[in-house]
Amino acid sequence: MVRIIKSAGEWQRFRKSQYDREEMIGFVPTMGALHAGHESLIKKSVEQNDLTVVSIFINPTQFNDPNDLFLYPKTYDDDLALLEKSGADFLFYPGYDEIYEDGYSYRVTENNFSRQLCGGFRPGHFDGVLTVILKLLNIISPRRAYFGEKDYQQIILIGQMCKAFFIDVDIIPCPTVRESDGLAISSRNRFLTGEERKRASDFPKILTSSSDPAAACKELESLGFKIDYITDLDGRRFGAVHIGNVRLIDNVQI
Repeated sequence: MVRIIKSAGEWQRFRKSQYDREEMIGFVPTMGALHAGHESLIKKSVEQNDLTVVSIFINPTQFNDPNDLFLYPKTYDDDLALLEKSGADFLFYPGYDEIYEDGYSYRVTENNFSRQLCGGFRPGHFDGVLTVILKLLNIISPRRAYFGEKDYQQIILIGQMCKAFFIDVDIIPCPTVRESDGLAISSRNRFLTGEERKRASDFPKILTSSSDPAAACKELESLGFKIDYITDLDGRRFGAVHIGNVRLIDNVQI
């Protein structure tokens, strides 16, 4: 049975009572709308730790588009069922005022890599991501925290933040989980129409097969995708595209 905790104080009281047991805690931060990708992170944490905590908090500060925040799916009952199935021990389920008692007056800003790739198209996004992750790590105090490689830029920034601020946690990247046709699993996929969903599988295929970013852009545009960026960086190809009203991101090793 997953134990639900809604406040930092309640969790910290539990942690204090457990210190003598020296249990290893794994942490999976999420915004809900859980899917097989999240499930893989939770199961990895369960394998590697004594206790696994999953947070669900739809973080408003990382949405540069208010409509995107409004439309973000809320599937609490299904999420709780997936947590039970995956073997999670705790759900940390805070409200806005619990996380942002300061009204977001204090925030983390990274002035280099966060302004590239997705950061170049979503102003303020990574300020919100880094700020909420710092808060959650400080609350939960895990030994390990798990993130999917679909959001590879996010993993790099979180790892750099933890190093910069001497946060004693291991950031564990986990492979992107994909549908049978190669599309990276994402909560956004549910907003694709049937026809858009069929075409979306061309995105990872072209990222992988194209000779260079320019060729990938040309081929994707010919298929009706709107391109934010296709970029090669440190042995990976990163891409963000729009199909209909849905923005998809992915990255592959090259």
